[in-house]
Amino acid sequence: MSATIQLDIISDPICPWCYIGKSGLDRALEKNPDHPFKIEWHPFQLNPTMPKGGMDRREYLETKFGGKENAVRVYGQIAQAAEAAGLEINFEGIEKTPNTIDAHRLIHWAGLEGRQTAIVSKLFRAYFVEGRDIGDHAVLCDIAEAAEMNRDMVARLLESDSDTDDIANRDEHARNRGVTGVPTFVVANQHVLPGAQPPDLWERVLDELRVKADQS
Repeated sequence: MSATIQLDIISDPICPWCYIGKSGLDRALEKNPDHPFKIEWHPFQLNPTMPKGGMDRREYLETKFGGKENAVRVYGQIAQAAEAAGLEINFEGIEKTPNTIDAHRLIHWAGLEGRQTAIVSKLFRAYFVEGRDIGDHAVLCDIAEAAEMNRDMVARLLESDSDTDDIANRDEHARNRGVTGVPTFVVANQHVLPGAQPPDLWERVLDELRVKADQS
């Protein structure tokens, strides 16, 4: 396939289903290195009113899901899905649920340098595997540097309010278009695939795109 097709992904780097959904897409694209997708990541905050410094993860989950039992049940399902996808999630290592506005700003800046997917991958790993606080500026600078972004520039940007309003406006725009959960995948600005999709679904999508390309 030669024609480029836009694939917009609306997500939040602390969303486990986004982590699982990215894995499903990655596995399909690894099998199809000639895929036509131009991938762009877009912000959606699961917790837009989260305090700037984040909050204790256990307290957050029990509040969100209405008690410890429900939180354990929901995250048991997530753990099973992650295991089925071949992913490691170190839930015990995650002590804090962060505010993700600054992580989304970093993803935005990475997009200007063509490093978005690399940054998203490192954010997921930092949070879900390493248990790091991705609301912390030093952690975000480490991630930026590991993706070959300029650490000092990222540090200066994080200390400012640069692009904060833009991220909030884009989040609101997604909600106004009907996005109520993430991940949400939008193919060619026409077809919406909500949720963490398995690799075989993406392979079917790629097959359909090949057929359409051959017919055109």
